Amino acid sequence: GQSPGHSYWSVVRRKVMSSAKAEIVRLKSEIKAKRDACADMSLEDHGVPPMNRKLIKTRRVLKGHFAKIYAMHWVPTDKGSGPETRQLVSASQDGKLIVWNAFTTNKVHAIPLRSSWVMTCAFAPGGNNVACGGLDNICSIYKLSSKEQPIKVARELAAHMGYLSCCRFKRDDQIITSSGDMTCMLWDVESGLQKQTFADHSGDVMSISVADGKGAFVSGACDATAKVWDTDSRYCTQTFTGHKSDINAVHFFPSSLAFGTGSDDASCRLFDLRSYRELMKYDHDKILCGITSVSFSHSGRFLFAGYDDFNCYVWDTLTGKQVGVLAGHDNRVSCLGVSSD
Repeated sequence: GQSPGHSYWSVVRRKVMSSAKAEIVRLKSEIKAKRDACADMSLEDHGVPPMNRKLIKTRRVLKGHFAKIYAMHWVPTDKGSGPETRQLVSASQDGKLIVWNAFTTNKVHAIPLRSSWVMTCAFAPGGNNVACGGLDNICSIYKLSSKEQPIKVARELAAHMGYLSCCRFKRDDQIITSSGDMTCMLWDVESGLQKQTFADHSGDVMSISVADGKGAFVSGACDATAKVWDTDSRYCTQTFTGHKSDINAVHFFPSSLAFGTGSDDASCRLFDLRSYRELMKYDHDKILCGITSVSFSHSGRFLFAGYDDFNCYVWDTLTGKQVGVLAGHDNRVSCLGVSSD
């Protein structure tokens, strides 16, 4: 039989576990009470009048890739409406990274990639660097000011153990990456050194969005949660739940006090950081497919979302109603973005 000492410690362990579980229940109850206290009213309570449907037409078509375009990103500049704001970068599985002037539709740069299995790309705020990555598990940095033609890779950031799902510059000399290894990482672009690792998700991290002028970013993952992180402390400060399936896209509201999400559960949602809760759900009985990407208009009044049914739907952020549709693609919308002007 068991010794008296073994039996004693078994009883102690059970008591400790029971006490810890009770403490967790109590803490969860306190957190819920504090979150409910912050929720003084909902968006529906404001009684915002509905908007008329918007007829949005195709203005430009950028042609030049020869395979699936997996990602695109406008240059995130605050320089008003100058020529810098008209540039965007696109990444295709034809093995090319192309920088475009969206106004003239001209190609500014065409960069050959070492790996054609690219999944994400990003423009630095200053408009001088672009980055990309994918199934090679590496974030590759390219300097557009390079005299070499074609432009060669300037830095390769390698530490992820899974595919690179998304990358976004925090500033010109720092970039954040997310990966199928369930982590995000902050890098120094010039040295190529990894500065922080952010690990709290229990599924592939699919998308990230960086808050303007703040040391925070949000991530969305296949564990159906969105998490807000502090880049200085490397800790997750808030976790938002509500989606029933993978979160494929996240994007900060212009004020950086809220963010939108898009999921395989056929819904988009708006979450608020201050009240720590979901403010609005954007879905429709006739829309049954998943969302690949989301982006807010400059004012935040509209949420644009790309869907697997070949369309982009436009939602009124305040009322939750669909107010427009961008039609014209012949296949699923893999990525969308809104220019900074």
